[in-house]
Amino acid sequence: MSEQSRRPRKPYRRPKKDPVRVLAFDALRAVDERDAYANLVLPPLLRKAREKGDFDTRDAALATELVYGTLRRQGTYDAVLEACVDRPLREVDPPVLDVLSLGVHQLLGTRIPSHAAVSATVELARVVLGDGRAKFVNAVLRKVAQDDLDGWLERVAPPYDEDAEDHLAVVHSHPRWVVSALWDSLGGGRAGIEDLLEADNERPEVTLVARPGRATTEELLREEAAVPGRWSPYAVRLTEGGEPGAVDAVREGRAGVQDEGSQLVALALANAPLEGPDKRWLDGCAGPGGKAALLAALAAERGALLVASEKQPHRAGLVAKALDGNPGPYQVITADGTRPPWRAGSFDRVLVDVPCTGLGALRRRPEARWRRRPEDLDGFAPVQRALLTTALESVRVGGVVGYATCSPHLAETRAVVDDVLKQHRDTELIDARPLLADVPALGDGPDVQLWPHLHGTDAMYLALIRRTA
Repeated sequence: MSEQSRRPRKPYRRPKKDPVRVLAFDALRAVDERDAYANLVLPPLLRKAREKGDFDTRDAALATELVYGTLRRQGTYDAVLEACVDRPLREVDPPVLDVLSLGVHQLLGTRIPSHAAVSATVELARVVLGDGRAKFVNAVLRKVAQDDLDGWLERVAPPYDEDAEDHLAVVHSHPRWVVSALWDSLGGGRAGIEDLLEADNERPEVTLVARPGRATTEELLREEAAVPGRWSPYAVRLTEGGEPGAVDAVREGRAGVQDEGSQLVALALANAPLEGPDKRWLDGCAGPGGKAALLAALAAERGALLVASEKQPHRAGLVAKALDGNPGPYQVITADGTRPPWRAGSFDRVLVDVPCTGLGALRRRPEARWRRRPEDLDGFAPVQRALLTTALESVRVGGVVGYATCSPHLAETRAVVDDVLKQHRDTELIDARPLLADVPALGDGPDVQLWPHLHGTDAMYLALIRRTA
């Protein structure tokens, strides 16, 4: 008998299940397998973990950071992994890649000590992948741990002077085509694009809206770590990532979660100067109901009616829920805004927040940057133009239309407005900037583009158009 055969084997040790990392892995798998959004998947997972007694507040914060941090930095981490894996990443099983990405984020994007990050991730791999693949995870992460983030970026990102867009794409974890599009929208300059890309990778604050006639900012400001909004008189920010569902006014529907950029769009339309009566308002793309709820409350203060139209029945249901309890008259209908059931010229004010790529909300939906493709623009373009055309036909002479997108891509903003207005000579652009009087850096007008790095909002776009004949 050999010396090796006489040596006693180490007893098998069951992997220790870490609820925080298992939950983060489950969330990433849902995002990958079902094209789910983390902001929809994560809350119910966290709620279930709390109900089981597995989680406290610190656990929930770590799980949230692991999921969002991994998704935001996916492009950077993939570049690092490509340097550490002996085959193309597309040949690595997606669950293994998710575990590796979680490990890389802990190593390069958090303050977790390297030995703890590797150990915890290998233990996760044993639980969710098995011992064999856990060895692969261990080997790869030990290579990653040999350098910090700055060191890896020096190695994997091309020099800025050789390929500026690719450099920014790797360093700031955005697809190259998105970097190019955002840069065009900003109008050039390295500092601005770097500030924007960095802002896209920061965790956004939770912003609430006090719906007029139903809640007040004073009420919301009594919440822990609540501070006033920067620009909207109805906004309150929860600076420490508070739980909106714990706020009474939110739970009762008297307030909601709504980015300040979205609030500003609704306020600008509501306050745009009109010629003639101001009794009938339309939200032509109302789902899921945030802007409609604010518009309905503002309309109620003036004795006006809001019609909230939404094409998708389930989203129309969300609109009805958001408007339930509004202090004034309103109507929710399920209708296609490009083939409306109402008569032309029926409304005094019309808002169309059109379907778009969502490139303005990458802070909140980081996975969207990896799902979208340049060709998606071609799919949205006809709908955007059709909705704006219908909106202009739906407003009376002297009335105002607001065209809004949660994307700063020029193909979804100015190109749409310019194209449609060429076909509608009986219109004029209104300078939207005076309606956002306290907001700085609004550009040359007459339209408005908000930015995360300049305004702390999503990158909302707004053009206001008056029907003149």
